[in-house]
Amino acid sequence: MTAATTGALLRVDGLHAHYGKSHILRGVEFQVGHREVVSLLGRNGSGRSTTMKSIMGLVPPTSGRVMLNGRDLAGARSYAICRAGIAFVPEEREVFANLTVDENLRMGEQPPVPGAYHWTVEQMFDYFPRLKERRNTKAGSISGGEQQMLTICRSLLGNPLVILIDEPTEGLAPKIVAQVGECIKDMHSKGVSVVLVEQKLAIALKVSTRVCVMGHGQIVFQGTPEQLASDEQLLSEWLAV
Repeated sequence: MTAATTGALLRVDGLHAHYGKSHILRGVEFQVGHREVVSLLGRNGSGRSTTMKSIMGLVPPTSGRVMLNGRDLAGARSYAICRAGIAFVPEEREVFANLTVDENLRMGEQPPVPGAYHWTVEQMFDYFPRLKERRNTKAGSISGGEQQMLTICRSLLGNPLVILIDEPTEGLAPKIVAQVGECIKDMHSKGVSVVLVEQKLAIALKVSTRVCVMGHGQIVFQGTPEQLASDEQLLSEWLAV
């Protein structure tokens, strides 16, 4: 199931973005269909995280469109983009350190937009039992892996149509990596579309329905995980380190 066959839920058209005078995104274009997991792959500096931040309005695009269900959100404030149905899990995690785990989760709750799955705190504890054990602990005192779990769950409690997840497995133990992978698959099964930036190629290929490879601020390949895995030249040119 692809964006072409289902109709695009999220469409990024001709997205350009700058940091000062540095031209980072150079006409990024891709689509995300309903119930898709699309991974943005590429080397560090290719523009993957900036693409996420531009979609969310954290790095205002200098031109282009970000269409959600036909509504152009490019240039909107981040809170308005969130309320429209897009959630963001940043690589930096950004928990509220002086609030408990439970309070952090409650901060993320909002009514679902039409068509979105309604998530509960208890579901989050089912995904990550460790969070339930730590629910009354200040978020600044829990481990990095637990903070990553917390950030993902807090974003899901906003009941988004699309969730953007930036490097969710960075620095995590293998057991936690597996839990995060299962969580992403379950989001997909419940109808949430996912845009994933993931450095670990094996994980991205396992959870994705489609992949986009970025280089020099542009999309240089779009296709299935199987197509990417079988293209040694593409892997060598754009992903090998």
